[in-house]
Amino acid sequence: MANHWTTSDMHTLQGNLTLVTGANSGIGLQTALELARNGAHVLLGCRTLSKGAAAADTIRRQVPGATVDPVLLNLASLASIRSFAAAFLAGGRSLDMLINNAGVMAFAERRTSPDGFELQLATNHLGHFALTGLLMPALLAAPAPRIVTIASIAHKTGRIHFDDLQLEHSYHPWTAYRQSKLANLLFALELDRRARALHSKLLSVAAHPGLARTGIIANGPGGQQLGYRLYGLLSGLLAQSDIDGALPTLYAATDPSMKGGEYIGPAGWFEFKGPPTRVQPSAYALDSAAARKLWAISEQLTGVICSLEAASRRD
Repeated sequence: MANHWTTSDMHTLQGNLTLVTGANSGIGLQTALELARNGAHVLLGCRTLSKGAAAADTIRRQVPGATVDPVLLNLASLASIRSFAAAFLAGGRSLDMLINNAGVMAFAERRTSPDGFELQLATNHLGHFALTGLLMPALLAAPAPRIVTIASIAHKTGRIHFDDLQLEHSYHPWTAYRQSKLANLLFALELDRRARALHSKLLSVAAHPGLARTGIIANGPGGQQLGYRLYGLLSGLLAQSDIDGALPTLYAATDPSMKGGEYIGPAGWFEFKGPPTRVQPSAYALDSAAARKLWAISEQLTGVICSLEAASRRD
């Protein structure tokens, strides 16, 4: 258990190269800040370089001398993901850690990505699936690579709509969000199963921030609707700060006791807030058949073969 863990318990990350997606605000920014504070070289994956530069300035003001670099990475766009990954791999660097954090939540109206996918599924799951697959050679070149995928307590009431994955016929804001966050967990746990089957050094774990006061709702288009106002009221009463919300991510990313396939969230009531601890995924999230099916569909949709075997051969 990690019931009293704080950032003061983090070990030095000197020499560690980490990529954090969605690093310009909220949980991503706080995660990047603390990783940099502990010596990591952090790549700030952001949809625009101006947002990335602003985040880098914020971090450097709090951590003078921090090694942080903004990089252009839009998780909703396969072209952006491929461009970033190609440039990174061309540099010949290994990647010690990947924090799959970027996310969008509960758009009031159905939106699509540049590739034609439902935008929440595209950003939260498919983009991270593709990014992980493309960066796998760099991850496996590191001595102890770790991937942390950020899920949500919302996954517990989600399901994968295999008959309408893009929700073209049955869109609802929260249905889409819950599906995307369940997909995050199915992916993280299936990646762990595949790594263990190959006796790989790769560690795949997951985390969720509970209810955290970030801009994810305010930045969405539905902020003035009743459901969003009620969510905002609930989070105002029961949520923790974005700093505390980042603790499960940081624990999952850095604690040496972590084992593959573990899931970290707040220890408090309904996992809304509290110090980080090991928590239990839903039964659906543990469904290996559903995970394999989603994996195959994700490869087909993104055109990225997420294969540890192939990446190992390239390495």
